[in-house]
Amino acid sequence: MINRLPRLITHLLAIIALAWSGAAMAEMRIHFHSFDGSVLFGGRYPHTFVVLEGTLEDGRAVNENFGFSARKVTPAILSGPVEHMILAETPKTIRNTNRHFTMKISDEQYRRVIAMVISWEEAPGDFYDLEKRNCIHFVGEIARILGVKVEYPSNMLRRPKKWLNHIGALNPRLGARQVG
Repeated sequence: MINRLPRLITHLLAIIALAWSGAAMAEMRIHFHSFDGSVLFGGRYPHTFVVLEGTLEDGRAVNENFGFSARKVTPAILSGPVEHMILAETPKTIRNTNRHFTMKISDEQYRRVIAMVISWEEAPGDFYDLEKRNCIHFVGEIARILGVKVEYPSNMLRRPKKWLNHIGALNPRLGARQVG
């Protein structure tokens, strides 16, 4: 039994080290993207969205993205609220967008972001409004959850790239790159 004690301690220390390193390796990131709009992507309008990726402390891998949009693009968008949806981009589309800045986030911040996404997705009635609740407002609310200073200048409400450049300039700590 005395001979087994050092081996038992060694095994116990190895288990503790593995558990510790798993928690230390957990890292979540959120990336803020804009899309310029292009006929190459089915005539899509300018758009902004976030990408969440990394590993939660429980070891779960995350690779998700969320944007907010009108369910149907029709002239009704210009008249007021219309039916909404949470929009996920394909990996190919993400590669062809502008990444403005990235933040490390905690598991708690991740959960708060997901709760907000769900609340917007499940909002009753016609919730998308080009002037008051579009993709820019959606991404702006996510940024606020993370402690980012957010403004919505009226001349940027339909210009996601310009708006994210503005948010980056308002928050120098983000190290945002200004996208041309």
